[in-house]
Amino acid sequence: MVKVYLSRKGFDYTEHNVSKDRDALKELVTMGYRSTPVTVIGDEKVVGYSPSKIDEALDTAGFSAS
Repeated sequence: MVKVYLSRKGFDYTEHNVSKDRDALKELVTMGYRSTPVTVIGDEKVVGYSPSKIDEALDTAGFSAS
């Protein structure tokens, strides 16, 4: 859902699949998380699918969320 949401808003993103990429899994655990999705936007981390929190993080990072 996060990927679809960002795509519909016209934002590019990089996906890290923790089930296939051990380094991505280590990074996720290092950040203190054990579940996905975790969306990193600037310094903000959004856990789960929350359009309002994603929009807030985009705004904080200086992106225009439409």
